Amino acid sequence: MATATATAIPAPAEETIDKRKLIAFLAMVFGMFMAILDIQVVSASLPQIQAGLGASGDEIPWVQTAYLVAEVVMIPLSGFLSRAFSTRWTFAVSCAGFTFMSFMCGTATNINEMIIYRALQGFIGGGMIPTVFAAAFTIFPRSKQAIVSPMIGLVATLAPTIGPTVGGILTDAISWHWLFFINVVPGIIVTLMTFAMVDFDEPDLSLLSNFDWTGLISMAVFLGGMEYALEEGPGHDWFAETPVLVMSVLAAVGAVVFFARVLLARQPIVDLYAFKDGNFATGSLLSFVLGVGLYGLTYLFPVYLAGVRGYDSRMIGETMFVTGLCMFFTAPIAGNLTRFVDPRLMIAGGFIGFAAGTWIMTGITHDWDFYEILLPQVLRGVSLMICMVPISNIALGTLPPARIKNASGLFNLMRNLGGAVGLAIINTALNKRQDLHLSRLGEAVNWSRDSVMQTYENMKAGFVAFGAAADQMTVSRLVGLMRREALVMAFSDVFLLLTLLFGLLSFSIFMLKKPQMAGGGGGGGH
Repeated sequence: MATATATAIPAPAEETIDKRKLIAFLAMVFGMFMAILDIQVVSASLPQIQAGLGASGDEIPWVQTAYLVAEVVMIPLSGFLSRAFSTRWTFAVSCAGFTFMSFMCGTATNINEMIIYRALQGFIGGGMIPTVFAAAFTIFPRSKQAIVSPMIGLVATLAPTIGPTVGGILTDAISWHWLFFINVVPGIIVTLMTFAMVDFDEPDLSLLSNFDWTGLISMAVFLGGMEYALEEGPGHDWFAETPVLVMSVLAAVGAVVFFARVLLARQPIVDLYAFKDGNFATGSLLSFVLGVGLYGLTYLFPVYLAGVRGYDSRMIGETMFVTGLCMFFTAPIAGNLTRFVDPRLMIAGGFIGFAAGTWIMTGITHDWDFYEILLPQVLRGVSLMICMVPISNIALGTLPPARIKNASGLFNLMRNLGGAVGLAIINTALNKRQDLHLSRLGEAVNWSRDSVMQTYENMKAGFVAFGAAADQMTVSRLVGLMRREALVMAFSDVFLLLTLLFGLLSFSIFMLKKPQMAGGGGGGGH
């Protein structure tokens, strides 16, 4: 009798998804898609934005950096805000503010306006991302996580991947202003839908009576300073530049104050005790590494295509779209696999796929084109989804509902920090290895070698029509070729570094304890 009762009671909840909640949740997912898309949507169009705003080469990267720095502060804060004001108000206000600031970005007439608007857009919009993750694991029965997890996993990884594609196409077809204007109408619709339909929880305004302002300010200084240092350090020789050094020191001071407040405050701005949960800590660590693969490779491919192959933003977008297609078609497969396959095997398989793709790229040459990088892109797209779904389930799928809002912010923060750290390491390695290879090529290319002189004379023959300038033009061409080859060799080194990282992680997964997963448990145990 007890067995029959245990079987009968949960069945209706497991087999039913409330349609109103589903529609509201889908609206929230689309809002999250817009917020994550805007991280990378400008990356392929920065030259056009620079020209339109009359910005300098040093100023224009701030169009992306300002968004990232501001967003990384809001993501962990959103857990507190959604508990205090409810999911409905937090998400609706976040989406409305993001939409308005998107419009303002499109109307910017100078770089200072753009940086301010982008920072506000990232800060306000950042609240949407963890709120969606939290809702996914609280409003749906665990037996349906095999459907819901791939959905949010696809959006979280697909949006930054296709960002350069969407941005390149919009800029080429219309203008860079539409990178931002395109958010306006969907943003208004999502705001109205979530305000009208989201009723997942109630606000707890009593939390505001003990709001930790010191914790908030120290967290902003800590995360903002660290994000700035990671973004700007590789291009400015790290601590040799005063702004990077100052922000690093501020980040360190902010970290000390922040962690002290987490331990001492009556109502800490972020509850780090979520990391005491083994599944959550493991999932967050894996999310950090996934951020390296997600944002690092999204950065590397366009840099190669633009810097070596000379692709414009639209061509880069069309080439990168392969990864997005693979992710889209892999998402439902990954969701179904969570029902039957040990999540450790899925994660290991995903990291092995990453390693295989980056290993192929170690053979890169200056003439690699769409077809040469096709398989690495396919492996990356499939691997992202195979990893993302079980990692999300490991981190959030078994937490009690009361802890998910806070934990969701930390989980998403780890992925973003992984991307920031990964990009810093990749950029630093790329710069250092290019300098090294350029130095070695300079030693090899000397006038005492017959092969060098023969190459020089052959190249000079193409510039004879320019008379006395032929010698200078030939040397410039030769130096340009050396720089190109040094850069290609640096790319090969970075891909080898990533291969080692993903390869080692694929083996370390087997050291983990087998988790009792919501998705897997739901499929196997009901």
